[in-house]
Formats: sequence, structure tokens, C-alpha cells
Amino acid sequence: MSHQIIKDLHSRYTAKKYDAEKKISAQDMEVILEALRLSASSINSQPWKFVIVESDEAKQRLHDSFANKHQFNQPHAKEASHTILFAYDPNFTKEKFAKRVDAEVSSGHLPAEMYDQFMGAYAFAEMNTDESGYNGTWTKAQVYLALGNIMHVLARLGIASTPMEGVDGELIGELFKDELDGHVCELALSMGYHKDGEDYNFGLPKARLAREQIIEIA
Repeated sequence: MSHQIIKDLHSRYTAKKYDAEKKISAQDMEVILEALRLSASSINSQPWKFVIVESDEAKQRLHDSFANKHQFNQPHAKEASHTILFAYDPNFTKEKFAKRVDAEVSSGHLPAEMYDQFMGAYAFAEMNTDESGYNGTWTKAQVYLALGNIMHVLARLGIASTPMEGVDGELIGELFKDELDGHVCELALSMGYHKDGEDYNFGLPKARLAREQIIEIA
């Protein structure tokens, strides 16, 4: 199939080894950051924070966060050009949602007379909030929407990436406490360019189940 979307998905690549000498350009980073901002979320809740690990100091902190487990991902901390920490708000309140609705109105996306109606959408969050105010299971699900979005953006830009649930959320929470500001990170995405000759399946065809095995047309 020749469609550009399909070409993107065939070329998308999970790097096993990054070339530490190759960096994502400032121009491409601007595209990536704006794409992150534009990511979809349920009821436009945006219950997240994205920490961009770019400096050598921040990369060292990320490297240190693998001290106790998931060491197989540790090299990406320093070798990848950048890493995004996808963090979710474990206590997403109605007051926080109201700030999103304020932005809906001020941007012109939502008519002012629909403000109260749109606020009613917070019921989706309430259905997933326990007695202590915790709704992290629901808000964490939102960061995966952003992850899928940015992985496709990176494919279009010709940038490799490595999605990592193999991170230590507790240590990241300690080492990036100021940046996370109460958010919880249990997912990260390293980005950059693979190292020639050190990725065993670079450029090989995708291995996916046949369409008829996973898709049913009802």
C-alpha cells in the first residue's frame, strides 16, 4: 500500500541502540513539542505533564533512576537524543478540569454559553475517582493517547523511538520531583537515531498478525 500513513507505520522503528552523536534538530523538536501539546485526551482533560530530558544533567538523573531495576533500558538515558517522561495527574479534580474548560472558551473553541454543559463532562472522571480522590488509572490511560500520537509524528520525521514502561516510577518521582510537580511517571519514550550495525532488525519488514486474525467487520 502506497498511502503515506502506511509508509510511516512501516518505517516506524523501536531503536535498540542509539547513536549518542546524533541529535534531533531544534526545528524537529519544535514539531514534537507542539504535537505533544495537541494530543487528544478524554473530555480534553489533559491530565498530564511531559518532561523533556535533554541536558546532560537531566540525562544523568534519568540514568540514575535505573539503579534498582530495568537496567536493560538504562543505556537509552544517555545515548538517546532526548527522552520524554509521560506523567499523569493521580488526583485530577473538577477545579483542574475547569481550567481546561476556561481555555476552551478563551480559545474560541467552545461557545461561552456552553460552559456549564461542558463542565458536566467531568462526570467521566468522577466515574473513575475513588473516595480518596484518586483517579490515576483513568488519567494514566490518557498519556497513552499522547504516546501513540507522538510515535507517529516521530515516524513521519524519520526519528526512531523506544517506548518504555520499563522505568522506575518511584525513583523518577524522587529525581524529577520539581519537574513532575505531583504528577506520576511510569512511562517514557526515548528518541533519536539508531546506531548503525548495532540494531539487529533495523530496516527489516514488520512482524504483525494477519488482518483477518485481529479485525472483524461486523
